[in-house]
Amino acid sequence: MRIHELKPAPGARQKKTRRGRGLGSGLGKTAGRGHKGQKARSGGSIRPGFEGGQMPLQRRLPKRGFKNPFRVEYEVVNLTALNQFEPDTVVTVELLKAHRLVRRDLPVKILGDGELDRALTVQAHAFSKSAKEKIEAAHGHAEVI
Repeated sequence: MRIHELKPAPGARQKKTRRGRGLGSGLGKTAGRGHKGQKARSGGSIRPGFEGGQMPLQRRLPKRGFKNPFRVEYEVVNLTALNQFEPDTVVTVELLKAHRLVRRDLPVKILGDGELDRALTVQAHAFSKSAKEKIEAAHGHAEVI
């Protein structure tokens, strides 16, 4: 078979319906739009959320809460995940990405869930208080970058 011999399976492609092309076509005269009214006109579309002049739902509901525009989202890594590294290793963000512990390009925060049984030098953007204490208790160093 050659590339110029390729064709779709029989019945896979249907002809586009040509609306408003006479009564015998099945969609002649009003072309499936019914009689009169806004939706029968050209350009007669209603924007999403419009309720015919009634106060729309998104305006009837009360506003709640607050979105902090300065919030910093972190990619988190727990201490138990750091036990896979050899003792006295310098654990950098690049090393965490290589081991697929961090996947997105966000600042990295180390959390203190679990125990650390080896001395590591951990470099991250932020540490929880308990994570810093546990790293130092295992004779390691927590370096903020």
